[in-house]
Amino acid sequence: MDTKTRPDEVVNRPRDVERLVIGKETSDGAGVRLTRVLTHDLQRRLDPFLMLDAFGSDDPDDYIAGFPDHPHRGFETITYMMAGRMRHRDSAGHEGLLESGGMQWMTAGAGVIHSEIPQQHEGLMAGFQLWLNLPARDKLCTPWYRDFAAAELPRFITEAGVTATLIAGESHGVTGAVTREATSPLYLDLHLPAGTRFAQPLPADRNAFVYVYQGRATIGETGVPAQRLAILSNDGADGVVVSAAADGETRLLLIAGKPLEEPIAQYGPFVMNTQEEINQALADYREGRLVASA
Repeated sequence: MDTKTRPDEVVNRPRDVERLVIGKETSDGAGVRLTRVLTHDLQRRLDPFLMLDAFGSDDPDDYIAGFPDHPHRGFETITYMMAGRMRHRDSAGHEGLLESGGMQWMTAGAGVIHSEIPQQHEGLMAGFQLWLNLPARDKLCTPWYRDFAAAELPRFITEAGVTATLIAGESHGVTGAVTREATSPLYLDLHLPAGTRFAQPLPADRNAFVYVYQGRATIGETGVPAQRLAILSNDGADGVVVSAAADGETRLLLIAGKPLEEPIAQYGPFVMNTQEEINQALADYREGRLVASA
């Protein structure tokens, strides 16, 4: 963790909450139970983000089967592990063990087949997976992958006492684990002690949202309870201010990015710009041009 306390930022025109969203309970992979927080119908509004899943259970039946071999093309996945252990293998030859507090960033690019299998038989498994779109020019780039252990993720504490883990982007003079030029993603995990606030300057053209996963936050005049996604307005504001409830700690994700403003064509695990490109992705997969992982 960065041991230097960071001064609180100044935001003069904070964003309001445009609306609150309740995630949809579903299952994916081989039956992993999760909540789809950012759903398909929000992709345009929250461009460049395509999906956010939240998973958390101490019942092994909810997660033990994991996500066997499946393909991806045309976007990036960011998996942030709050508790538990997950083994990753893919057809590009990457392998790693994602553990509690760590993050995995995978650029599917031209295409990979990978698996994500829990490495525990009991206990809590919890975390988030975010899908970040790639610009048209990069959709067929060479796949890339990296695991970041918890100790490798930049962290800082503000003068107000808020602890921030910076997964992507820049905040309070600190650069996150990953940066991306085209989409300029900002991904913060914030732990706010009772009654504290956190301010993040943000250009007005960035799409942004907050997901509260513990406690209760206030943004503008709107209270945001746990397990709610708050879509933030873009109306000429210069940043985001979130406050924790007075009676307990609040934990939340603050995520923002620069919209690509390109067509989105999606078929399951493939996200391209046109239907023709989707058809090509399906053909490449069926004909073995994405090599199965070991």
